[in-house]
Amino acid sequence: MSTRMLKFVSTEQAPPEKRSASDRSDDFHEIYREFIAEKAEEQASRCSQCGVPFCQQHCPLGNNIPDWLMLTANDRLEEAYEVSAATNSMPEICGRICPQDRLCEGSCVIEQSGHGTVTIGSIEKYITDTAWKNGWVKPIKPPHEREQSVGIIGAGPGGMAAAEQLRRKGYQVTIYDRYDRVGGLLVYGIPGFKLEKDVVERRAKHLEDSGVKFVLNCNVGKDISFQDLRAKHDSVLIATGVYKAKGLSVPGAGAKGVFPALEYLTTSNRQSFGDAVPAFDDGTLNAAGKNVVVIGGGDTAMDCLRTAIRQGAKSVTCLYRRNRENMPGSQREVANAEEEGVKFEWLAAPKAVSDVGGSVSSVKAVRMRLGLPDASGRQAPEEIPESDFDIEADMVIQALGFDPEDLPILFDENQLTVNRWGAVRVDYSTMMTSMDGVFAVGDIVRGASLVVWAVKEGRDAAASIHDFLQARAKSAAGVAAE
Repeated sequence: MSTRMLKFVSTEQAPPEKRSASDRSDDFHEIYREFIAEKAEEQASRCSQCGVPFCQQHCPLGNNIPDWLMLTANDRLEEAYEVSAATNSMPEICGRICPQDRLCEGSCVIEQSGHGTVTIGSIEKYITDTAWKNGWVKPIKPPHEREQSVGIIGAGPGGMAAAEQLRRKGYQVTIYDRYDRVGGLLVYGIPGFKLEKDVVERRAKHLEDSGVKFVLNCNVGKDISFQDLRAKHDSVLIATGVYKAKGLSVPGAGAKGVFPALEYLTTSNRQSFGDAVPAFDDGTLNAAGKNVVVIGGGDTAMDCLRTAIRQGAKSVTCLYRRNRENMPGSQREVANAEEEGVKFEWLAAPKAVSDVGGSVSSVKAVRMRLGLPDASGRQAPEEIPESDFDIEADMVIQALGFDPEDLPILFDENQLTVNRWGAVRVDYSTMMTSMDGVFAVGDIVRGASLVVWAVKEGRDAAASIHDFLQARAKSAAGVAAE
């Protein structure tokens, strides 16, 4: 083992410098500064090179983290990039937005021993950003081109990851997406302070340069039928994500000034692109000067809270029915939001939205306590009697999660089976749906989840599609020979 490793005892944890809250709260640039080479090598050298690498085991992609940390520590950065890219189709994106505190870094052995985790995500980001700068990321040139084609519905992380792997095998790949830009929620759902958009655009161009075709502003089921798509391609992958917002079910939820999170975030991101956005320009979806209440405790809620701060909100409050320890979002994001001036009302839930003349004026909330565990094993929140209180609000954002759209209706395809939540059913060993040659991955299968899971399933589905198409080709050749 390299003598440059196991430095966690003598070298303290030092994440990349974070811009101060006052410096970052009025722009949408990423909040962490770049590692310099010496610092990246120093921090990578803290890895203990465990015999059983829990960081790798707790990464959905099974990234070879100890290997690329060792290579980084030894100034073998191009090799580190090759190892990282071998298991991950977008490491520079996962390095920015994965909740490492709940995955790889949260299970780091030296973190458990009290020395502070290796800054895995920051190093992963540094490796691939350096690879882009140095021209190590080359367009895909498959050994040979195949005539078979695959149509992918959805240009988000699952669809993009599958497209990359299929192009490596030489398949002709076309991605269809309802939006006007490639990236799905990476572009319109995640704010720039977590993921600057040129990072996504660079990855999209890489796919385009590699031969992937994009058909944008195309709503499958409306602009082109699902049946026509199946007829046009040898296999189809559904990677649409989930976009139907879960709404508040309290009195007054329909008042003017109550919005779903994705509508709010998409408006902000479009405005950052320089698009004409009337709903922002007229103040409807602009938090400037308003008292904003965001309901929810996931990462989408954190994105809304921190966006409102940057838009110049008068006050920003998060209302969450459980306590801090039980919230689903990243604790780092909570800490960032607190630094930027967000107020958190833990153990509080909305009871009603009050309005004046039809426009929201406040949220009536109630204090909660955690009772017995529910079916999921989490303690169920319950109201504390006579604990109602009001929060002044001019804008209320619902960040309660997302449900799948009704794809059998949208695609006019009753053979496509879904579960009781509306998610597409698949055989998890192959990611194939109930329809022969039709596969599905990501949130449309598992429900709203992490980008890293969509990337993993996209890669897995690409391998299954390859097996399926090769088996079909062999069968057709056998029939022809007879």
